[in-house]
Amino acid sequence: MTAASHELGGRLPLVDPAALTGTARDLFTHIQELVVPWALRTGFAAMTDDGRLIGPFNATLLNPSIAGEFLKLQAAEEKYTSLDERVRQVVILTVGAVWHAPYELYSHSAVAHYAGLDASDVASLVAGVTPEHLTDAERTAHRLAWL
Repeated sequence: MTAASHELGGRLPLVDPAALTGTARDLFTHIQELVVPWALRTGFAAMTDDGRLIGPFNATLLNPSIAGEFLKLQAAEEKYTSLDERVRQVVILTVGAVWHAPYELYSHSAVAHYAGLDASDVASLVAGVTPEHLTDAERTAHRLAWL
């Protein structure tokens, strides 16, 4: 594995899918079938060209039982939230900026663009600055998430 591909897993080496068994294999398949196509559709990478998961998806394979349940919670939040997608992305990018989370900022910048946020507003959120063109609801969400 090259140094560049190692960095795609953060501090963790990328997991070889061929080595997965049981629950980890099931979770890999779930992510490969649902998350990877969503990532590609919205404009970011969740997998290397050789089929290894990157970013937080790689880390899920280390404890697939907990990660699988977390992904169910995440899906429920997305399905049942009262926030529209633009507001959700403002919150996610704001929290990502606070925590200096590079993959979160990378991936959700693409999702935010896909949801219709202006490129300059996305760049401001990533930089930890309040954008100029947010709606009242987006500005309120940004302020609350920044606290």
